[in-house]
Amino acid sequence: MTMYDRILVPTDGSAEGEHALEYAIELARTHDATIRAVYVINAASYGGLAMETAWDGITGALREEGEVAVERVKELAPSDVDVETNVLEGSPSRVIVDEAAPENCDLVVMGTHGRGGIDRLLLGSVAERVVRRSPVPVLTVHLDADDQESAPADPRATVE
Repeated sequence: MTMYDRILVPTDGSAEGEHALEYAIELARTHDATIRAVYVINAASYGGLAMETAWDGITGALREEGEVAVERVKELAPSDVDVETNVLEGSPSRVIVDEAAPENCDLVVMGTHGRGGIDRLLLGSVAERVVRRSPVPVLTVHLDADDQESAPADPRATVE
């Protein structure tokens, strides 16, 4: 019996986010699991744009950005790891939590920037909201580029 069959990996397409993907790939290889990569378009964050702005153009550009991000996951995954992809819209934390349950994912692996203090208060934390609400375990991987070397060698060490 494997511990993980499907691992949900939210991606934002950033190079830092690839660090979390490395953990997910290693776990997928170890457990012969499938990676489900998702990119969430957070249309609410563009609510301050002028009314004249063409929403279709913005949504199209964001969807294209999402497609590039999830395709990058496919490119980085070795041939022995199955990858499914999807670009979704909505509140990122809510979509990630909702996606974990219906897709029967056993684990969510996602990055966190490790913000604290006023940044965390003002910006909130998608990872924190997912950890609090997820029906499955969440492994968070610290993404700050300057601090990548201090990440634990064993990804299971940070499962929350």
